[in-house]
Amino acid sequence: MSERSAACACGQLNLTAEGEPVRISVCHCLDCQRRTGSAFGFSAHYPREQIVQIEGRSSRFVRKGDSGFEAVFHFCPDCGTTVYWEPGGHPERITVAVGAFADPAHPAPRHSVYEERKHAWVHVPGDVEHME
Repeated sequence: MSERSAACACGQLNLTAEGEPVRISVCHCLDCQRRTGSAFGFSAHYPREQIVQIEGRSSRFVRKGDSGFEAVFHFCPDCGTTVYWEPGGHPERITVAVGAFADPAHPAPRHSVYEERKHAWVHVPGDVEHME
């Protein structure tokens, strides 16, 4: 079984996930753009039981999404990096910011959502499921 470790920029907040994520996606919504400071968010969704360790202090930010569900974002109170979140619409999951894995070999996304808000210069491969 594969194991991946994610951490914030300063290393204070970290987690370990076992196995493969059930979903890997990029999100082009404006909230993800603001959260990441980038053109999109890149996330790996794991069943809660596959998150085998979370260590360190986290601050929380709760945001209501377009779906009406709240997501609870956990970020490092020292460096500000968002490491993971709990999606209210899927309480059985923990979602991890792929950048927190700092692994260029991480599997590519299989889903691309909120593409109507995608920056014109961003090109997502054609074999990815595209959703407006």
